Amino acid sequence: MKLNTIKPAEGSNKDSKRVGRGIGSGSGKTCGRGHKGQKSRSGGFHKVGFEGGQLPIHKRLPKFGFTSQMADSRAELCLYHLNAIDAADIDLAYLIDNKLVKRGVTKVKIINTGSIERSVNLKGLHVTKGAQEAIEKAGGKVE
Repeated sequence: MKLNTIKPAEGSNKDSKRVGRGIGSGSGKTCGRGHKGQKSRSGGFHKVGFEGGQLPIHKRLPKFGFTSQMADSRAELCLYHLNAIDAADIDLAYLIDNKLVKRGVTKVKIINTGSIERSVNLKGLHVTKGAQEAIEKAGGKVE
């Protein structure tokens, strides 16, 4: 291969449209812009989202974010939080009574963050695989 034989791939370089070159070219006279109006003029342009003076859709729609309705009924606890609890048996009611989770929480998941040094029995709580292994290694149970 020589530098003087290199060519672009077939069809990659298109010729630009030559406008205003007579009626037979298909884009003569108005050059494909139609008749009159803002878009036909040179410099005729409007900003993105402009709707002709009507209030644009991005201003008509309400502007507040999304908050999950489930977030209020779910909670997470780390393994090291369980170390601070004195009770041997831990369930959802115990966690709510001792203010470890908020009222209204229906599901609590124990996640494998930190470590646990004592045995605890968990009842009716969701547990990740890693957390379950750590609890059982410390002599606890998950029911």
